[in-house]
Amino acid sequence: MRKASAKDDILLSGARLIHEKGYNNTGLQEILSAAGVPKGSFYFHFRSKEDFGLQVVDTYASFIRHMAEKCLRDTALPPLLRLEKFFDCYIMHFQDMDLRFGCPIGNLMQEMSDLSEPFREKIGSIYDDLCSLIRECLADAQQAGDLPGDIDAEGAAQFVFDSWEGAVMHMKLVRSSGPLVNCKKMLFSTLLKHRG
Repeated sequence: MRKASAKDDILLSGARLIHEKGYNNTGLQEILSAAGVPKGSFYFHFRSKEDFGLQVVDTYASFIRHMAEKCLRDTALPPLLRLEKFFDCYIMHFQDMDLRFGCPIGNLMQEMSDLSEPFREKIGSIYDDLCSLIRECLADAQQAGDLPGDIDAEGAAQFVFDSWEGAVMHMKLVRSSGPLVNCKKMLFSTLLKHRG
């Protein structure tokens, strides 16, 4: 296994802190202390804090995409069960974090979209990528006869993801998995109700 580089250490330490505190509330010295590296190491690998922040977004995206693909492209399961597995994996993941901090991409979407165009564009492309994975799953469900063919898979995928992100925000507020469970239940009893 490859030994983590100083850059990896900075990115992973920074990603944890930004997830907990937000981008603007996380200071450079705090990141360096957590990573155990000197200031010179930071500027050797990153042009600025914004450059670092955008690479942290890539770190989050890589983790989220891996988790999403593992569930949503698991062809051993029928398409709607893949989507259920996706939700269940995230519910367990958030429970492992004591229902705190929420989704790092959703947090940054709220914090940075009005403040930084590069952040807005990068986060937007990740959002689109995740919606595309959900859309593929819904299209597979249509092909299998589990969802009506007249449902707009792209619009439905966006609605599913928007609903989920809203439930994640509510989860943070109430520190309960209830909003996630309710979101999943309502989606699968209405829009995604098995028609087979």
